[in-house]
Amino acid sequence: MKLTSANVGQTLGHLDAKVVPYDHPVNEQLVSLFGNHTFFLDQSGLKIVEPEESREDGVVTGRVIKVAKWADGTRTSLAPHDREVTEIIVPLEQAA
Repeated sequence: MKLTSANVGQTLGHLDAKVVPYDHPVNEQLVSLFGNHTFFLDQSGLKIVEPEESREDGVVTGRVIKVAKWADGTRTSLAPHDREVTEIIVPLEQAA
């Protein structure tokens, strides 16, 4: 899922990561591999946020999913792997 600026901020409050800018040349490759998402890079690799089912109290949340790991210690290339669901749940603002 592509996140709003506010939701990117919420996510960064739960992750020690950097956002891959939408206009970065690698973003097009990432979209072709993983779909239209906001991508986050951290020390372990590449992550995305996917929406969770709406809760009864109306709070909208997203789950952080790992989709690639660093291929080597230099952290210059990524190796895609099967989606790995994390325990990180992020509260999200509903899109206006």
